[in-house]
Amino acid sequence: MNTHARPSKLVKGATGDWEIVVGMEIHAQVASRSKLFSGASTEFGAEPNSHVSLVDAAMPGMLPVINAECVKQAVRTGLGLKAKINNRSTFDRKNYFYPDLPQGYQISQFKSPIVGEGEVVVDVTPTEQITVGVERLHLEQDAGKSLHDQSPTDSFVDLNRSGVALMEIVSKPDIRSAEEARAYVTKLRSILRYIGSCDGDMEKGNLRADVNVSVRRPGAELGTRCEIKNVNSIRFIGQAVDVEARRQIAIIEDGGKIDQETRLFDPARGETRAMRSKEEAHDYRYFPDPDLLPLEFDQAFVDNLAAGLPELPDAKKARFMADYGLASYDAGVLVGDRETADFYEACVKHGGAKRDPKAVANWVTGDISAHANSLGVGVARAGVSPAQIAGIVDLIGEGAISGKIAKDLLAIIVSDEKDGDPRAIVEARGMKQVTDAGAIEAAVDAIIAANPDKAEQARAKPTMLGWFVGQVMKQTGGKANPPVVNEMLKSKLGI
Repeated sequence: MNTHARPSKLVKGATGDWEIVVGMEIHAQVASRSKLFSGASTEFGAEPNSHVSLVDAAMPGMLPVINAECVKQAVRTGLGLKAKINNRSTFDRKNYFYPDLPQGYQISQFKSPIVGEGEVVVDVTPTEQITVGVERLHLEQDAGKSLHDQSPTDSFVDLNRSGVALMEIVSKPDIRSAEEARAYVTKLRSILRYIGSCDGDMEKGNLRADVNVSVRRPGAELGTRCEIKNVNSIRFIGQAVDVEARRQIAIIEDGGKIDQETRLFDPARGETRAMRSKEEAHDYRYFPDPDLLPLEFDQAFVDNLAAGLPELPDAKKARFMADYGLASYDAGVLVGDRETADFYEACVKHGGAKRDPKAVANWVTGDISAHANSLGVGVARAGVSPAQIAGIVDLIGEGAISGKIAKDLLAIIVSDEKDGDPRAIVEARGMKQVTDAGAIEAAVDAIIAANPDKAEQARAKPTMLGWFVGQVMKQTGGKANPPVVNEMLKSKLGI
C-alpha cells in the first residue's frame, strides 16, 4: 500500500493538514451475450422481465452453469491489469435479502477470486503519474432493479439485470485526491474498453463505483472509512470524494468520530447521506456455493488469452512516444480512447507517407476534438477523414497555407464540403498563402507609408510590431506568410 503522504494533495482543515485516502470497488458489467450462470440475454433496454430465465428468477431446483465467455473476459482483464491470474478459484454465496435478489443470496467470490494483485499506472496531470494497486478482481452476479417511480403506491422489480456477470475490481487505498480518483477510473475504463471486456457505459449502469473514503493526519494510521455506493459518473466520483472528505474532517475537528457506514451521494445537493451501517464479511454469512465446483483452468488457457490481447494503452503510449516523438501527456491523451488512437495513426500514415506526427497530434487533440465534442461524438466519427487531416497538415508543412487559413479550411470541410479534398478546395477558393516576397513587400511598404507615426513608435517599442503584422494580414486577406511578413517588417523598420 502507498503509505507516503503526497504533500501537494493535503487538505487544509481548521486544526491542520489532512490526507484523503480513497479505495475503489469498481463494478464492471462483463461484455457477454448471456448471463453469468444462465443463457438469458444481457441486451440493454428490453421490456421489464423479458430476459429472465428460471435460474435468474431462482425457481426451486434450478442450477447455475458457469458462462465460459465471462471467465475468459475476467482473465483477459486480469492480464490487462498486470495481475496474478489464479488458476483455481471458488464461488461463494453472499447472503442478504433484497427485493430484487430473488435467491436471497448473491453468487460471488470471497476467499479465492479469479484474479489477484495487479496495478494500474495513471497519468493524473501532464507532469504527475501514480501507480494504483489492484487488490483483486472477482466475478459475481448482478441483482435486479427496483423501480419506485412507476406507481404512487407500489414498487416494481425488473429482473433483466438479475444474474448479469459483473467483475468487481477492488483497488488498494492508494488514491489521495478527487483528481486521482477521476483519473484512475478513466484509465481503468480505457483498459476495459481496449480489451473489450466491458463497454464502460456509465449511463447504462455498466460501470459503477463504490468509493471508500477516509481521512487521517499525514503519516498516521488509516482512519475509519465510509463507502459511497453506486456512483455512476466520473465527475460525480470526484465530487463525492471531496464532499465526503470535508464532512469527515469537520466531524473529527469538532470532537466527533466517524461511524463506518454505507452512504449515498446526492449530486443535486452536493452531499452524502447515510444509507446503512457498514456490514462486515461475517454479516453476509459467506459459504462455498454447493452447486458450483471450483473453477479451474491450466496455464495454456491463460497464455492463449494473453496472445489474443490487443496492444493496451500503456504499450501503445510507449510506442507513440518512441515512433512519433510525442510527449508523454500528448501520447496519453491520444491512447485514452482506442478509436482516437487508431484514427491518429491513420492520419499520420495516410497514403503511405508519414507526415509530421506532432502537427497531426495537435490537430486531432485540438480542433478536431473540439468539433467532435460539439457533436457529442468521438474524433473518429466527427465527419473529418484521416485523408482530409493529412491533406491539411501537408499543406501547412509545404507553406501553401498558414495555421489561420487551415482553421478556415477545416470550417469549410465540416460545413460545406464534407467529402472535399483540402488541396482542391484551397485551389478552387484561392486560399493559397501569399509567399511571393514582392507582393508581401508591396503591402508592407504601403502600411508603413500610411502610418509614419506608428512606424516611429515601433522602432522605439518593438512590441508594436504585432500591430503592423495584423494590418498586413488584413490587407492580404489573411493569406500572407506570417514569418515572411515578420522578417520583412523588422528589416524595413530597422528593428
